[in-house]
Amino acid sequence: MRRFILTFIAIISICATYAQTLDECRQLAREHYPEIRQYDLINATEQYNLSNAARAWIPQIKLSAQASYQSATPTYPDAFRAFISANGIEMDGIHKDQYKVSIDITQNIWDGGQSKADKSLAQAEATEQRSHTDVSLYQLQSRVDDLYFGILLLDEKVAQTITLIEVLESNLKRVQTCFDNGTAQQSDIDIIEAELLTARQSLQQVEASRANYRQMLEIFIGTNLTHDKLERPDMNEPTSRVSARPELTLFDAQQRKLDAQRNMINTSVMPRFSAFAQGFYGYPGLDMFKSMMSSEWRLDGMIGVKMSWNIGAFYTKNNDIKKLDIKQQQIDIQRDVFLFNSDLQTSHEDSEIARLRKVIDDDDRIVELRHRVRIAAESQLTNGVIDTTELLKKISDETIAKLNKSSHEIELLQATYRLKNILNQ
Repeated sequence: MRRFILTFIAIISICATYAQTLDECRQLAREHYPEIRQYDLINATEQYNLSNAARAWIPQIKLSAQASYQSATPTYPDAFRAFISANGIEMDGIHKDQYKVSIDITQNIWDGGQSKADKSLAQAEATEQRSHTDVSLYQLQSRVDDLYFGILLLDEKVAQTITLIEVLESNLKRVQTCFDNGTAQQSDIDIIEAELLTARQSLQQVEASRANYRQMLEIFIGTNLTHDKLERPDMNEPTSRVSARPELTLFDAQQRKLDAQRNMINTSVMPRFSAFAQGFYGYPGLDMFKSMMSSEWRLDGMIGVKMSWNIGAFYTKNNDIKKLDIKQQQIDIQRDVFLFNSDLQTSHEDSEIARLRKVIDDDDRIVELRHRVRIAAESQLTNGVIDTTELLKKISDETIAKLNKSSHEIELLQATYRLKNILNQ
């Protein structure tokens, strides 16, 4: 039972150290990249703008207080003043010091579509900003891919260099045996040892480069890689050549923003209707005659309907619309340029993929032939037919052939994913 538990724990530990995939690295990099926080800010701003637009239909209340002193006020004609004085009536007139506390309430009846246009513009601007963020984060994907495939390529170089070292060590033993039997010279041993040291130095350099690449990838994803080797992605080719890039979504968002701005211009020339109510307490009141006879504060009010129409908006409407038309043309040009470059990149990657497939078809045969030649050379060295220098050349040829084959496979895989990245598939 104890052995079973220990075995189970060991299996769990092994499973916990699985190799990270390309998709996992992409997702981690996206979540770790600081710009991801833009989405929350954009959403919050959009909600504030929509809330402000909705409040345009809430009654607007204004409180005010005023104290003033005037240089002149309405007065009676001299004949009228003499007449009322003759009848024993005293009317001092309106005092020059005046006071008023008021409350004004305004309710929109029809705003010409302004509030609706404000909502549409707020939503369009938020969509455009989110699309900008989508584009930035999508560009991050290609940077992660370059690092990921760079590590895979360096992994293959490490593996091939280790294989070369093993072959050199095996041949060093073979030459040492020949030397002990008197069929080889010390210089033959020295040549292989020098080549072996060079191979070990190369291994250290490649491992250092791989460590640097892994460190950069860990910075992007914000965590340590869980395995010494990364998982090689599957060779899944794009299903179509139709682009689904976020840049195209951005162009559409910019188009919708222009439409919202056009609607805003159209609403700016529409009349506005509103209802209002005003109440105020102070001196003088609306009844001027009573205020002329008494300086007491009075409570007054009024209600009504008001129309406002900014005729001046017509002066600039046509020019504002034409400016938006120019922006529309600029967006269309940017879209055409993007699609042109995308088609150009797609064609290039298609050609590159076709070339690498043809190269890989020959690599297997080349590796097989180089391996047979190297095995034969080792036998010839043992029999004294060739020297050590000739053997090392055959070993080098085989190593280069294997490295070329593995490199071409990684390059084909990388070119395929570059094509998928161009098309967003």
